[in-house]
Amino acid sequence: MSDLVLEPAVRQLELLRTGAISVSELAEAHIRQIERLNPQLNALVDFDADRVRARARIHDAWEGQRARRPLFGLPVTVKSSIATRGLRCEIGSTLRKGEIPAEDAVVVSRLRAAGALILGTTNCPEFLMAYETDNLLHGRTRNPWDLERTPGGSSGGESAAIAAGMSAAGLGSDSGGSVRVPAHFTGICSLKPTPGRMPGRGHLPPCVGPFQILGAIGPMARTIADVALLFRTLSGHDPVDPASAPVALREPTMDDLRSNRIGFFEDDELVPVTAETRAAVNAAALVLREAGFRVEPFRPTTLERLRQLWRTFFVHCGAMFYAPEIRGRESELSPIFNEFLGIAASAPAITAAELLNAWAELDLLRAETLAEMRKYPVLLCPVASVPAFRHGERSWEIEGRTVEYLDAWRYSQWFNVLAAPAAVVPVGASPEGLPIGVQIVARPYEDEKALGVAAVVDAAFGYRPPAMALG
Repeated sequence: MSDLVLEPAVRQLELLRTGAISVSELAEAHIRQIERLNPQLNALVDFDADRVRARARIHDAWEGQRARRPLFGLPVTVKSSIATRGLRCEIGSTLRKGEIPAEDAVVVSRLRAAGALILGTTNCPEFLMAYETDNLLHGRTRNPWDLERTPGGSSGGESAAIAAGMSAAGLGSDSGGSVRVPAHFTGICSLKPTPGRMPGRGHLPPCVGPFQILGAIGPMARTIADVALLFRTLSGHDPVDPASAPVALREPTMDDLRSNRIGFFEDDELVPVTAETRAAVNAAALVLREAGFRVEPFRPTTLERLRQLWRTFFVHCGAMFYAPEIRGRESELSPIFNEFLGIAASAPAITAAELLNAWAELDLLRAETLAEMRKYPVLLCPVASVPAFRHGERSWEIEGRTVEYLDAWRYSQWFNVLAAPAAVVPVGASPEGLPIGVQIVARPYEDEKALGVAAVVDAAFGYRPPAMALG
């Protein structure tokens, strides 16, 4: 049955629609994979096999719903920072131990309405502020490609579950690369949408203030076709979400996509990437050229300034947002979250005037970047400087230079500040055989364009399973 759980979500849905397999049979295959692998990976933190079986039987009794519900019977997971009724959503913190939402986030409600079968919720670093998934509440999540390495963060539990075939697809969230870096680390696909294209209401903590621009709930799966299916199914205007714009879904043709010139770059000339990362970007560029796209070297001039603004809003404002909740309970915090607080405290305190100026600069810099992207509406670039790192590592030697922890992920951080959609596709591999993804970025509200170009790359490379997933 391990072959079945590693099939794309769209294939699993086809088997369900044709009656080749029942919801209960598909659920049981995933339950077996979870029971076999989760003790090693620690990806799911709220999972009850009997609960899933009972729900699957209800699905099978709703035979007439198959044709009307696009995700009917699909086994999925949800990051434990996205409110899921009846399941623990504790954001990886002992301060929120045992919290079970009474209501679903909007996207989870839409998942249920589309017929998906929710298996459980997945692990994340405490309060989402790390690129490694570990916490005092549930412990460390491991990468199915190498148990000594992290699947990334903050959607690390989600990426590990999907890569290992414990879940067909799922939902993560991203304010600094948190669905993209884990996808890159585990060899799957993901999309950080334009904020609001998929409603953020019900994310924990709320995507408010600067995080309304930085943050987005995004789909994760083993293929871009699966990611696009989740995006199409779950996106749409939420009239109660101030970040949600009434933007209609678009279905660009291949000719439409080819009309967009693609700019690509291997690095930003400030922080190097591994040789294999460069090779992956160039391999993706070659595939796109062969598919009829104009792909030319181009790098926006605004990247470092965008990165500095990301640091202001994510690091400084993130620490400020959490200060009231953690005050007096510092001894209960995870080492990884204390590490984040230390990074925030190491810089001079930000004044009200500096914050106001940064907010104004954000709008001006976004406008400048979007003007540069008029010639190149799609960008192709790395996701990160390195592939999945060993638990606890915080610096790497690349091309004779030391790359520090937060610097290694700058390739994702830029696009949170820009509020741009960005998709990740696995393309290459490191000398150790670890996956390496590339990033396809479009202008805000042009998510379908990023997905369409990413699909061309995915068709040429695609998901390969880690050995442990094959059983």
